[in-house]
Amino acid sequence: MTLEWSRSALPADLDAAVLAGRVSVRGDVVPVIVRGGVVHSAFEAAATTADLFDLDDPASAAGAAICDVDDLGAEGSGADFELRSPLDLQCVKAAGVTFAVSAIERVIEERARGDSGAAAAIRGELEAKVGGGIRSVVPGSKEAARLKAALIDAGLWSQYLEVAIGPDAEVFTKAPILSTIGWGGDIGIRSDSSWNNPEPEVVVIVDSRGRPVGATLGNDVNLRDFEGRSALLLGKAKDNNASCSLGPFVRLFGHGFGMDDVRAAELDLVIEGTDGYRLDGHSSMRQISRDPEELVRQTLSEHQYPDGFALFLGTLFAPVQDRDEPGRGFTHKVGDVVTIRSDALGTLANTVVTSKDAAPWTYGVRALMRDLAARRAPVLA
Repeated sequence: MTLEWSRSALPADLDAAVLAGRVSVRGDVVPVIVRGGVVHSAFEAAATTADLFDLDDPASAAGAAICDVDDLGAEGSGADFELRSPLDLQCVKAAGVTFAVSAIERVIEERARGDSGAAAAIRGELEAKVGGGIRSVVPGSKEAARLKAALIDAGLWSQYLEVAIGPDAEVFTKAPILSTIGWGGDIGIRSDSSWNNPEPEVVVIVDSRGRPVGATLGNDVNLRDFEGRSALLLGKAKDNNASCSLGPFVRLFGHGFGMDDVRAAELDLVIEGTDGYRLDGHSSMRQISRDPEELVRQTLSEHQYPDGFALFLGTLFAPVQDRDEPGRGFTHKVGDVVTIRSDALGTLANTVVTSKDAAPWTYGVRALMRDLAARRAPVLA
């Protein structure tokens, strides 16, 4: 399903925002800067967004005007100016279990062994026994250590609680470079998954020097049945064809927007199915248990990222509303439209397909290198 683009998908204060991303200009994908509703090429100053985010002032890279934002089309729409994911060469990392609700849901998956039908009873028991404690402690603190000891004594300890309240955050690799999906593209769930959900998140963009330079929206598509059967299946639960979307653009820090706005971000989620089903959800960054800058620091710990990285910060959203059968909770169906909205960052919208049916990922690093070598600048006229 091709979604219809409009400028309403951009930040509410578009005139004040400075945005960066990628647009396919009649087949040539170029980095762009968006100011005042006009899309400008940044290719003359930066061949990739990894290069763009490394500039001391990425906003200064705005060159020739390409089009108005109203002229943009969804990824895969065939429009002259197609939106693409704002990432290219950056590693795509994700922090997990950064909210108390998500910690409890991961423990539920583990105890239910991936069976959605067993989740409701386990949820009530765990919420009563550990919910308040998880919400009230600072991860890695002495109080958290005492809570851990008490939970072990009660036989309630879990590897997910370790990363929820212990000193070390869970940080994993979500997707290969150049594989992410942009606004309007199809997002994939494995065809053999029967319990899955979107994860609406704020994503911080970090340059090669370890500096957070902006933020965007992301959908960290998750397969609850796979991860619930074993945490060692995390890679299969998280990294599949078309299973990671970002966009529509990165909002650059500075220009009246910064990390405090990330900390205060409120995200709304709507899932609309072809069967008439609708789910409304919300995630508030104010309830995150680890500060975004601490998550960036832990991602950088004893690791370098010469092309920078994007870091999903985690989600408060936990879909427990029944869809088909009482007690089985939510799972996606093909054709679902997932819309994530934040006034400061805009709207990310995608349609759910199976990973088998999503467009295959064929454009890799070698293809990018060939394209860059073949042209000095895109044809804009």
